[in-house]
Amino acid sequence: MKKSMISMLFVIAALYDGLLGLLFLIGADAVFKTFDITPPNHFGYVQFPAALLLIFAIMFAAIAKAPSRNRCLIPYGILLKVAYCGVVFVHWFTGGIPYIWKPFAVFDLVFLGFFAWAYQSLGRITEGERSASNGIEPIR
Repeated sequence: MKKSMISMLFVIAALYDGLLGLLFLIGADAVFKTFDITPPNHFGYVQFPAALLLIFAIMFAAIAKAPSRNRCLIPYGILLKVAYCGVVFVHWFTGGIPYIWKPFAVFDLVFLGFFAWAYQSLGRITEGERSASNGIEPIR
């Protein structure tokens, strides 16, 4: 995967998670009413993960700006997607979960795959840049 594609991937991820975070931070009540979901007994249970999504959106924007330099942040994005997918898919396949959470899990599974690919690609790009700069061929 080229660096320009990796940057675009993380711009999209930043927008996706940022908009979802903002939506659930300030409009969770409307979302729950629209989808006829019983809200939690306190909206702090929704607002805290929404704030975390905003933090991850900032991280994804940093990766988009300098993918090679911020490659070390990508595993945290992968873990975010693993955590969400793990929770939703377990509940989806064992006992049910409101429909609203399912598309997000599918999108996050796709992001997870692309993040892993980007991480691996950046490792090869960075290795190639290092070897080109010092004239030493990497060991394979």
